[in-house]
Amino acid sequence: MFLGAASAQNLSDLRNLEVDKLSDAQIEQLIKRAEGSGMTTAQLEAMAREQGLSPIEANKLRQRILQLQDTVNPQSGISGSQQGRGAGDQTQNDLFDSLRRSDPYYDLTPYQKKIFGFKLFHNRELDFNPSLNIPTPQGYIVGSGDQLLIDVYGASQQSFDVNVSPEGMILIPNVGPVQVGGASIEAVSARLRSSLGRIYSGLLGSNPNTFLQVRLGNIRSIKVSMVGELSRPGTYTLPSFASVFNGLFAAGGPNENGSFRNIQVYRDSRLVASVDIYEFVSKGNSQSNITLQDNDVVIVPPLQARVEIIGPVRREGFFEVKPEETLSDLYVYTGGFTSQAYRDRLTVRRIENNERKVIDVQQADFDSFNPKDGDEILVGESLDRFVNRVQVSGAVNRPGEYALENGSSVKSLIEKSQGLKPEAFRTRATLYRTSEDLTLAATTLDLQGILDGSEEDVQLKNEDLLFIPSRYDIQEETYVKISGEVNIPGTFPYAASMTVGDLILQAGGLLQSASNSSIEIARRVRDARTGRLAELYTLTIDPDLKLSEQESNQPLMPFDHVFIRKSPGFEREQLIKVEGEVNYPGEFAIASANERISDVIKRAGGLNQFAYPKGASLVRRTIYFEELSPEELKEKNLRDIREKVDPEKRAQLNQAELLLFERLDGKVNAIEERKLIEEQKKILENLSESSDFDSVFTDTVFNKVRFKKQDVIGINLEEILRNPGTGEDLILREGDILRIPKELQTIRMVGEVLMPTTTRFVRNNNLKNYISQAGGFTEDARRSKSYVIYANGDARSTRSFLGINFYPKIEPGAEIVVPKKPQRERITPATWIGIASSLATLGILIERLIQ
Repeated sequence: MFLGAASAQNLSDLRNLEVDKLSDAQIEQLIKRAEGSGMTTAQLEAMAREQGLSPIEANKLRQRILQLQDTVNPQSGISGSQQGRGAGDQTQNDLFDSLRRSDPYYDLTPYQKKIFGFKLFHNRELDFNPSLNIPTPQGYIVGSGDQLLIDVYGASQQSFDVNVSPEGMILIPNVGPVQVGGASIEAVSARLRSSLGRIYSGLLGSNPNTFLQVRLGNIRSIKVSMVGELSRPGTYTLPSFASVFNGLFAAGGPNENGSFRNIQVYRDSRLVASVDIYEFVSKGNSQSNITLQDNDVVIVPPLQARVEIIGPVRREGFFEVKPEETLSDLYVYTGGFTSQAYRDRLTVRRIENNERKVIDVQQADFDSFNPKDGDEILVGESLDRFVNRVQVSGAVNRPGEYALENGSSVKSLIEKSQGLKPEAFRTRATLYRTSEDLTLAATTLDLQGILDGSEEDVQLKNEDLLFIPSRYDIQEETYVKISGEVNIPGTFPYAASMTVGDLILQAGGLLQSASNSSIEIARRVRDARTGRLAELYTLTIDPDLKLSEQESNQPLMPFDHVFIRKSPGFEREQLIKVEGEVNYPGEFAIASANERISDVIKRAGGLNQFAYPKGASLVRRTIYFEELSPEELKEKNLRDIREKVDPEKRAQLNQAELLLFERLDGKVNAIEERKLIEEQKKILENLSESSDFDSVFTDTVFNKVRFKKQDVIGINLEEILRNPGTGEDLILREGDILRIPKELQTIRMVGEVLMPTTTRFVRNNNLKNYISQAGGFTEDARRSKSYVIYANGDARSTRSFLGINFYPKIEPGAEIVVPKKPQRERITPATWIGIASSLATLGILIERLIQ
């Protein structure tokens, strides 16, 4: 066996590995030693190939390792190459521990598992320990060490608790020693009745009035020698109730070469029993399973003949046979043929005269054919074909297989399948027929003619297949589309004679913004020679979707596309916000397309006494602002309404509000499901595509500046209020925020100043005065580039003329920004040397060119 050698070897001798003779436990030890050496299972296989292991055995090793991993965790998807040094020993141990618990035969090799009867003594769920909680057997042989409990009852009462001495004697008070060793309980009872009869006369006679009962207390232990072809031969201490099977179980049962049919029990050098395990396993016959006695010897001789049965039987594997047994006897041990077995003949492969031969055994010879050692008995399978089958598929009520009977025809087959479906294509059907050479031929049938009798019915043959198509299978699925101002735009199934109003109803009705006139229908062009791509029709429907004559006279056709336009006079409200020092701050709806800042200031009640017009600013959305789509706005509105009529938040609701909540809840849930599906699709698309971004797009600082969602626009509110309607008075757009601060009294200094701070505004102070209050410029300050950001968002930079800096004027709320000088790299000595060398080389080159 490999187990003993495998536990000691150091993976340096794998060339002679026989994988089929390794149990799962031995494969486990091999994997653990490889991992202990820092190798993966793939590296283990590669090393075995390098040492000379054959490709067949190497492939078997890989399959066994994968089988072990898949048995424990079939969904993990972890291959041998992926389980490397990073996997913890605890995880690997847990994996194998789980496999041991799930497979009661984990320690057996595949070859051992195929030996009939071998699993009997290796099943952890099976226990052959003798039961001690049973009535005292009358045939039990009393021996030294047994405890006997003797009860006298009736006219006289007495109990005796005695132990059998090594000489086989028991000592009873007032009676003396009585020989009981080697006698059965029944014989001991008779002896004691005779001995105690001298004291208790009521025990004797034809009509006794005193009775005797002998019971076993503690039983003795016996020693039994288990020798021969056993997994663990040796001498075992067993209870005196132990049988032959108890001894075999303690010794691990017969090994691969041991006999299961002729286990011999010797007592005092005499053969007292021969045990056939097959009789117990297959027939439940345990007559030969005798109770063992002290110093018995159980011998398991080598097997004499073993055959292998392969094929569709209930129990495949290796079976031991006796010389007089036939194939019929072997049939009992296999559990019989399965339903797929071919029972008329068996094939036997046999080795005779150092050559292999094949023997055909007919069913009539099963009772007389005697298998021999090494035979391979092959059981064939029934042919996978039918002798009386016809099939029908397609547009029938009960498609499937039917029996071919005398006179079966196409019409009778359709009647058996309970007729055609309404959508069946009756003009044509196809009969597929299997020829004698197993080629396929097709015959076209006039199905309608066969059914009404105008065409001759076709007689069916074995394996005919009648295919009746559906009209829907041979034509394109028809639909109509609608888009525009409807609640649920999309594609809908086409129905004959449906109108535009019917389609609008399926689309959830018109939106408030929809126009009931100028509805356009785009229809496919069947003749493209004219150069037209679509035929266009327009119509007007009733606003209440009442059926009009124009609509009924213009039904939709398959693949029509209906466009519902927006009403010319419809506009969704657009909001702006006014913040700060006005009399009525808040949100305002834009009244007209040319409404300006001055107009909304008037609507807000004008400026109050605390307003600082010079600091007013306008915040406007940029092109990068992500506005809510119409669908998102609709969802938001539905959620808001649903929240107002939620029964969990409002205690009292009338019936109309409850119905409204149910409708809104259903619509919101449908939107959420649709969004979830779209998000999952986007995730899958992102995973399947490799995204290579430009470095510009990954620069977060650059993106913050470039892709700002809102900009601050500096405005001159004083000029706007003096001269409304001029160029300074900007036209408002949706989302604008007009901010009017209180009068500001501070100036802020930031950047390259010694102490960035905020100071009070002093009229007529210039930029240098404020910089002085911040401690002055730093050494890295770029003075000529200093600039001022005013309260309204405008900015002005420092201008220079003839080396003189002209700084911007300072106003309340301004912010002075002093930028930093750009860092310049100093030229190193090595760089100067390089420049000098280049100039010298250039000079020499010019000199030579001149010469």
